[in-house]
Amino acid sequence: MEKCLFIMSKYLNIPNVENTLHKPELERDACGVGVVAHIKGERSHRVLRLGLDSVCNVTHRGAVNADGKTGDGAGVTTNLPYGIFLPIAEKLGTKLEKEKDLAVGVFFLPANNSDDLKKAQVIAEGVLRNRKIGIIGWRDVPSDPSALGQQAIDTMPDIKQLLLKRPEGMDDDTFERQLYLSRREIEDKTSDERIDEFYIPSLSHRLISYKGFLVATALEELYDDLRDENYETAICLYHQRFSTNTFPTWALAQPFRMLCHNGEINTVRGNRNWMNSRIGQFESEVWGDELQHLSHVIDPDGSDSASLDAALELLVLSGRSVPHAMSMLVPPAWR
Repeated sequence: MEKCLFIMSKYLNIPNVENTLHKPELERDACGVGVVAHIKGERSHRVLRLGLDSVCNVTHRGAVNADGKTGDGAGVTTNLPYGIFLPIAEKLGTKLEKEKDLAVGVFFLPANNSDDLKKAQVIAEGVLRNRKIGIIGWRDVPSDPSALGQQAIDTMPDIKQLLLKRPEGMDDDTFERQLYLSRREIEDKTSDERIDEFYIPSLSHRLISYKGFLVATALEELYDDLRDENYETAICLYHQRFSTNTFPTWALAQPFRMLCHNGEINTVRGNRNWMNSRIGQFESEVWGDELQHLSHVIDPDGSDSASLDAALELLVLSGRSVPHAMSMLVPPAWR
């Protein structure tokens, strides 16, 4: 942490760490988590660079296998980097007039079952087309598995990205909600088809996740995109995982779709039960007759952080602000 703060203080021109809010006596063992953001929302590769440097300096907050290469998981969530994906969309035959008309889904697909892989792709495309979302094309994510430990290599999914186009006349919030509903429906259909090792880290026209079953220092080695100067973002949420109540997997690496989180293992069951008990009472003008896709919001096999992320995502896309939703999920102490 001290090294990370030293690097941040150098970049941000803070005279010394003693003048920051950091208090070493308050440090606790937990995941390494943080965010770098430009306060005015200006995108640059520098923000990504700061985020990657920072997550590499909290590797001591995560677990590492005896091989020194297999970690519990690490990753970053950023704005959608148009400098990476707009040229790819053109190569796939679609030139977008507005960059915000682009959406990208990241898919972890079955690596050892080509039939299930193709079936999952067909399901995903079918659901999206039914919602009038344009399919631009699939992209194999450039990666170098040699950066991984053997356990991660043995379980590594086939990682693909699906580039999508906004339907004509759809506003930003409606587009994001349609992508969310699409993801929920795709997850239901692939589950019905018993397609294993399937997961969607992100499907959005705002954010994208790059994560994996690795230590943070291997992120750039695994994903070529993270070294590309054209990757520009105004935010970089980063996480190095220390697994507590679930076994580390590719899908449970963080950040999740809206947050990254240090878990709290002694309240998981109660929180899930409170959420599940309310599902039958869901009412919303926002979702209309789509509520059936929201009946399995919490994955019982997910981590506590994954559950919190799912609840936050639902509340925010239902029309609440992030502070409002978080105050509902983590209310202030009153006793």
